[in-house]
Amino acid sequence: MYDLVTGPFAWVAFGTFVIGMIVKLVSLIILARKKDKVVFDHLDLGWSIRSIFYWLIPFGSRGMRQKPVFTIISFAFHVCLLTTPIFLLSHNILWDEKWHITWWTVSERTADYMTLILIGSAMFLVIRRIVSPEVRIVTTAYDYILIAIATAPFITGYLAYHQWFDYKTILIIHIISGEVMLIAIPFTKLSHMVIFFLSRSHIGSEFGQRRGSKTW
Repeated sequence: MYDLVTGPFAWVAFGTFVIGMIVKLVSLIILARKKDKVVFDHLDLGWSIRSIFYWLIPFGSRGMRQKPVFTIISFAFHVCLLTTPIFLLSHNILWDEKWHITWWTVSERTADYMTLILIGSAMFLVIRRIVSPEVRIVTTAYDYILIAIATAPFITGYLAYHQWFDYKTILIIHIISGEVMLIAIPFTKLSHMVIFFLSRSHIGSEFGQRRGSKTW
């Protein structure tokens, strides 16, 4: 089973992620040309970069400064979500064995702390959706499922690393949960990890280049 989930299943997951995101981006661009042709005429590189930049740094936008606690926890969640699996030593060893790809890694202890930070941040996001009226009103079961999909690889990875249960079983579940997340990205709100750059570029150009107004 291990060879299956680290071999064919992994290729299917990565392939679905890459091809799915390409198709999604192309379809969004085609749709934009059909619905709002002038959007591309007003794209401005300077305003696009500034809009993206200020929304990528903590407290870069006014909305972030108005909600400091949410901003800190949200950034912690996203930073750990993206960097932990990429720079984890055990992942690098696996990629080196399978595809001869390797790069700089973080220590196991650092990765452990980052995993706990992500899990804690995810719990905060769930509680916020339950107790905050303005967030609860737009929350559905779909949102909780997405948080679970994004968090599952980290919970199972933490359990596997500390070997609290049967190691081989938890490891396989960990790998499958990571592959499920990759497959889910192009078809769910998780795709905002890529679409974010398009939307911020459009909004920055629309308000900046055309109206001279900041979007941060």
